[in-house]
Amino acid sequence: MHLDAPCICNLGRVAYQEGVRLQQEFADRRRSGEIGDTLLLCEHPPVYTLGTNADAALVLRSDTAEVIQTDRGGEVTYHGPGQVVGYAICDLNGRGRDVHRHCRDLEEVMIRALADFGLGAGRIEGLTGVWLGDEKVGALGVRVRRWISTHGFALNVDCDLTYFDGIIPCGIRDKGVTTMERALGRPVDIDAVRQSCARHFEEIFLGTDG
Repeated sequence: MHLDAPCICNLGRVAYQEGVRLQQEFADRRRSGEIGDTLLLCEHPPVYTLGTNADAALVLRSDTAEVIQTDRGGEVTYHGPGQVVGYAICDLNGRGRDVHRHCRDLEEVMIRALADFGLGAGRIEGLTGVWLGDEKVGALGVRVRRWISTHGFALNVDCDLTYFDGIIPCGIRDKGVTTMERALGRPVDIDAVRQSCARHFEEIFLGTDG
């Protein structure tokens, strides 16, 4: 493997805890230099996840999805079918040890992917993630240990938004959540979105955009 080129692995649909296990396996391999920066793409069965300092009270009900404590940053979010979940296993030693930049780069992956489908998404100052107006379409949460990153982003393609009624997403009470399909008013091929995210990850993390 040419370690300068990012690797893309499509895991398909996997249980959340299996996704965590795979992230740790890939992080160990990245730390040892066996592989280069890697993006793990997947979907999960319905699950609510809590960041390390998340307020459990933000989970309003848990009768429809499992609740799992994670080691990522951020508050509570939802993962489920119809999302493109991307776990970025990256060595930040070669990227200035800049966690803020890493988060913005992951947001940029989603912004460019959305643009490929005609959606002009952006950021909101002071908030993480990617937004269409006042509605979040892409969530973000990462962990960095010894400068190797895990976790990443979740982009809503056609997921069931009723699951978000069971939580206060990311602890934000005054803004909504949307999907690409709802914003466009038409079906969206999730495989095409996955490929778009992979392409833009390679662009940004290969360094061709500076």
